[in-house]
Amino acid sequence: MNIETLRAYCLEKAGAEEGFPFGETALVFKVGGKMFLLAMLDSPVLEFNVKCDPEQAIEWRERFAAVRPGYHMNKRLWNTVTVDGTIPGNVIRQMIDDSYGLVVASLPKKDREALARRRPRKR
Repeated sequence: MNIETLRAYCLEKAGAEEGFPFGETALVFKVGGKMFLLAMLDSPVLEFNVKCDPEQAIEWRERFAAVRPGYHMNKRLWNTVTVDGTIPGNVIRQMIDDSYGLVVASLPKKDREALARRRPRKR
C-alpha cells in the first residue's frame, strides 16, 4: 500500500473527509469531524496512526513489529503502523476499517443514522 491507495481507501468510506489541520505533512482523515487516521507525508516509509480498541491495539503490536503505540497519540487507543511490507494488505485495511468503525460508533445517533443512509464512495 502507498499513500495514494491509502487515501483512496479512506475516502471510500461514507462521510470521510481529508484535511491538513496539523500542517502540510500530516494528512488527516475524519468522519463526523473526528479523526480516524493520520498519515505522515514526510516519512521515508508510509506511516499512519489508527484508533484501536485497547485490547486489539496490544494484539496488533504483539503480532507485528511494524505496529507500535501511537506516536504523539493516546498510546492506549492509537497505534502507529509502518507500511514496510511485513503486514498483509488485508490486515492494514482491517485496521483502517476498525478505526473508522470506532469513530462512527462514538458519533451521536442521528449522525450514525445519516452515515448509514449514505453509500460509500467508489474508487
